[in-house]
Amino acid sequence: MAKQDPIELYFFPTPNGWKVSIALEEMGLPYEMKPVMIGQGDQFKPEFLAFSPNNRMPAIIDPNGPDGKPISVFESGAILQYLARKTGKFYGKDERGRVAVEEWLMWQMGGLGPMAGQAHHFRGYSEEKITYAIDRYTNEVNRLYGVMNKRLEGRDYLADDYSIADMACWGWIFPHERQGQDLNDFPNLKDWFERLSERPAVKAGFALGLEMRGDLTQDTEASKKAKAVLFGQKAQE
Repeated sequence: MAKQDPIELYFFPTPNGWKVSIALEEMGLPYEMKPVMIGQGDQFKPEFLAFSPNNRMPAIIDPNGPDGKPISVFESGAILQYLARKTGKFYGKDERGRVAVEEWLMWQMGGLGPMAGQAHHFRGYSEEKITYAIDRYTNEVNRLYGVMNKRLEGRDYLADDYSIADMACWGWIFPHERQGQDLNDFPNLKDWFERLSERPAVKAGFALGLEMRGDLTQDTEASKKAKAVLFGQKAQE
């Protein structure tokens, strides 16, 4: 097999970013991390918007795309599907297996990620503590954890085998305490999470660029500026 040029991974260490860094590690694909400092507004720069028009990371540029031509991909779920097709790994052994993978990948994209993200925001980042919003999203995340816990009863993974669906979900379970959840209430989910956390590729994907993270819950000037960029909130005087 010819040597592959590294995939450019436009990245910041968040649950959505970890999906792709973990997948690249699991698939053994060469890649080069390109930091996207989301608290400083890198995601709004024209050169980034040229291939990630929703001003969100992660995104990739694969110089070894279809027919040998470069291709860019934005949206974490689409990236996972592209990489799985490219390598023939972690996407089910047949059509039934692929359907199961896609079901749980879409479940994460449409449910777990957005609801957990809102829980993070209203529980930890919002300057105004809105009880209704906190309860609404904390309870919905709790329901989704229950769905996942039930799915994992008597099985090791969300689909038939370890797949991109598991990679997509792991990062959103990692900050469970910030979502107001206790993994002891979900024993099947807890077992799944702990097993995946021991995988070398998961550890490596999670560790990527971890030093770039800051704590936006801290009452610092840097935190206020980052929140103004990320959430459109005005920094306090």
